[in-house]
Amino acid sequence: MSREVVRAALRQAHAALEALLADEAMLANIERAGALLAATFVAGGKVYSCGNGGSMCDAMHFAEELTGRYRDDRPGYAATAIADASHLSCVGNDYGYEQVFARYVQAHGRSGDVLLAITTSGTSKNVVAAAKKARELGVNVIALTGKPDTPITELADIAIVTPGGKYADRVQELHIKVIHILIELVERKLAPGNYEEA
Repeated sequence: MSREVVRAALRQAHAALEALLADEAMLANIERAGALLAATFVAGGKVYSCGNGGSMCDAMHFAEELTGRYRDDRPGYAATAIADASHLSCVGNDYGYEQVFARYVQAHGRSGDVLLAITTSGTSKNVVAAAKKARELGVNVIALTGKPDTPITELADIAIVTPGGKYADRVQELHIKVIHILIELVERKLAPGNYEEA
């Protein structure tokens, strides 16, 4: 019985990945997002990322792979996840949890920067508020979500919608794949030597 559960889960994940592979519009959006991130770093801009729960973990993973190392050595890139506990608790206490990401964007965001806004539902109020604040400041918004035609996709300059199905776990599994591809696209532009054939 449990073996069949394992197989069923892997089949669902496989079907979701195949659906994304077949979606040419989404593949183009991933490509556009990678180009925007690379151009932002070249211009001296910064990239911020945010999300709740597992999406916060994805936001943190995205930022640390850019500031640290993904595959091979290269300079660090200016990326920050909005995940500082003291900031989150301060703003949550003083302004409400809905403002925890928007307040950070207001403090740090500058025109030409990028916000990677991650919400599997596309409706997380604090992520949507951050995207609204970003748009006010001229910060570009890349949305990473699991549903089309949501508040976050309406605010995004580039919306990447992964077809994960009914539950957030399948969506998040595709999100981490997209995040890794975005980082690779940035590196291929800014550190092409890391991808030269041996």
